[in-house]
Amino acid sequence: MSEISYMSKASLQRVRVLLGMTGGIAAYKAAELVRRLRDAGAEVRVVMTESAGRFVTALTFQALSGNPVRSSLWDEGAEAAMGHIELARWAEEVLIAPASADTIARLAQGRADDLLSTLVLASSAPLSVAPAMNQQMWAHPATRANIDLLRQRGVRVLGPASGSQACGDVGDGRMLEPDDIVQGLLQARGPRPLDGLSVLVSAGPTYEDIDPVRFIGNRSSGRMGFAIAAAAIQAGARVRLVAGPVSLPTPAGAERIDVRSARQMRDAVVACAADSDIFISAAAVGDYRPQTVSPAKLKKSGNALALELVQNPDILAELAAMPAHPFLVGFAAETNDLEHYAREKLERKGLDLIAANQVGEELGFECSENALLLLWPGGRDELGKADKGVLATALVERIARLHAAARDGQARA
Repeated sequence: MSEISYMSKASLQRVRVLLGMTGGIAAYKAAELVRRLRDAGAEVRVVMTESAGRFVTALTFQALSGNPVRSSLWDEGAEAAMGHIELARWAEEVLIAPASADTIARLAQGRADDLLSTLVLASSAPLSVAPAMNQQMWAHPATRANIDLLRQRGVRVLGPASGSQACGDVGDGRMLEPDDIVQGLLQARGPRPLDGLSVLVSAGPTYEDIDPVRFIGNRSSGRMGFAIAAAAIQAGARVRLVAGPVSLPTPAGAERIDVRSARQMRDAVVACAADSDIFISAAAVGDYRPQTVSPAKLKKSGNALALELVQNPDILAELAAMPAHPFLVGFAAETNDLEHYAREKLERKGLDLIAANQVGEELGFECSENALLLLWPGGRDELGKADKGVLATALVERIARLHAAARDGQARA
């Protein structure tokens, strides 16, 4: 018995898994996935889209799952008793593998024009998707936006993997191997590393007004912070999200506090810090603000305009100076000498962990991908360039381990 199957017995035994299959060459892997799920103790029912049926046959999956395969909303025999609603209620886990770019787009739109998309809307079960598509389709801004939206709604995104593709391209977009998908379900259903903890996350930019029309700001999109909030929720935490001015949907399950300026963000964070176990400062907080704000729009005079700037409060440093404070995680966005400046910030502010990222060259601000250098007292790790949601999950896992180690050390002391 494989390690995956052995571990699964404890978590997937008698779990009802609805496997949705969409069109794509990766559909052939779904046969092995059904077998792995059943080896893990799950009961599996399969729903195929019309496109999936052009790559594999329903008969194969009926034999492997031991249950009839559904593919149409217009199955008169099954729908005589509202079979799609019964199937939606039956599921304890909904897994779509492979999940094509088209299906991901339709899920993001909330479509319900075939059996699979209708089941997703009609089911209260957790939803996981395993993307599979050409690398350029995966990299397209529309797909990235759809994936971000699904993650914000609490959908688990398993993969994709990187490698050679059936079309001859090489890159991200391969469906994860069946064992890895089963492992993803295991991790989601098993003990979660942040269960019972309160996590405070700041995200996005801050804006400092010059007059009623103009402001000083930065290019932060808030995507990384929102992805971290979503990952912390999936890890079991109660999450409060202090968000600067961004146009992003609130992650499912998060309590959101909207702010505009650095001082507003400071007040919101300090108010929440006392009953937070972990604070992750992913926001790009402005260092300076205008000393005075004009009550009326400033007019051009033909001369240079001089603004006197004063320093904003240092939120992380203020929290670190408190006698009792949360586990502190900071971010450092740098254009050069990344590790030098990040380590100096880690030590100067007394942080427990810092996540440093190089900005520019299609990394950091206004990008769907990032790369992180993690530094903590006595340790170092690198998370290579990847989707921000993938990085957020890896970062939260590291935070959970370091927080647990710090808590255990305090208990022994």
